[in-house]
Amino acid sequence: MRTLRFLLRKEFTQIVRDKLMLRQMILLPIIQLLVLASAATFEVKTARMFVVDLDRTESSRGLINSFRASGRFVIDGSSASMEPASEALLQRTASLIVRIPTDFERDVVRTKSAPLQIIFNAEDGAAAGITSSYAQQIITAYARQLGAELRPTITDAPVMEVRARGWYNAELNYRDYMIPGILVQLVTVVGTLLTAMNIVREKEIGTLDQLNVTPVPRSAFIAGKLIPLWAIALIELTIGLLVARFLFDVPMRGSIPLVFFCAAVYLVAALGIGLWISTLVETQQQAMFVTFFIIMIYLLMSGLFTPIRSMPDWAQWMAQLNPVKHFIGIMRAILLKGAGLRDVAAPLSILAGFGVVVLTLAVRQYAKRAA
Repeated sequence: MRTLRFLLRKEFTQIVRDKLMLRQMILLPIIQLLVLASAATFEVKTARMFVVDLDRTESSRGLINSFRASGRFVIDGSSASMEPASEALLQRTASLIVRIPTDFERDVVRTKSAPLQIIFNAEDGAAAGITSSYAQQIITAYARQLGAELRPTITDAPVMEVRARGWYNAELNYRDYMIPGILVQLVTVVGTLLTAMNIVREKEIGTLDQLNVTPVPRSAFIAGKLIPLWAIALIELTIGLLVARFLFDVPMRGSIPLVFFCAAVYLVAALGIGLWISTLVETQQQAMFVTFFIIMIYLLMSGLFTPIRSMPDWAQWMAQLNPVKHFIGIMRAILLKGAGLRDVAAPLSILAGFGVVVLTLAVRQYAKRAA
């Protein structure tokens, strides 16, 4: 008991003396609670819908208004052909297509049966299933209402034949949706945590100060630290892709070299964040704690576990500054949709700009601390 008492005294003394670590232990969990309590939700509150109305009658317009009045669907666009709708689904500006065929109203009046097609983005099988359920409930309710309005003397409502088809993940396999995001998490941990830990370790053992007084340029020292980790992260991505393909049978419809090119760009941002963390802390324990805090925020506000569109508006704006969110979107688009360079050019440009800015600031901060 006496030995345990001295050990406990020593540990508490170290915590109190380490002011930075003490602030991290108290403030960071509170910040996480405040941010994530309202941002992380599994409910699908709204879905963007693209309408292809080939009938253009009062009945078809009434169906569209029923979707809009539900509050769960936002009309993102409409057209008289499937081509713009398919492009909207590919670009993720819409998550649902409602196609109303020609003679929709005529079929309802004459035969009490009308076909109706729903096409939804099934990358996220869980969210797609919930969205499809909402849509079919609205259609069923509108069918009853329409039957009462068009044929009030007939008690049975017209039957609308709903044909639902999921694109990109037809079997609604949750693994296909999650594994690309988990691969992003893998390279993020390597690029961010190991970079911060590796450089801070040099501080702890004293070799960093020795290197700073040698003729070795700081830029060469930083490059020598970052490039091996950059290569290791790409190697781990390779292993992860092989496991995903041959063990979990995840489809890889797009270009694998494009995946590695985007990963190489993304890792510049991840390495920059790790280097920036190393300039703020003095011990590996501090580096691990700060990195864990940042990665938790990144992952839970990236769309990996919960859809970003279900978050509050302020959280959706904050998510746009999250490089993990953009890279997860790129990975899913390439692997599941077969997207090309033109399709991922916008998020890739954001990653490139973010990487250049963060790495530049981190290098300057490191040089300032080392001077």
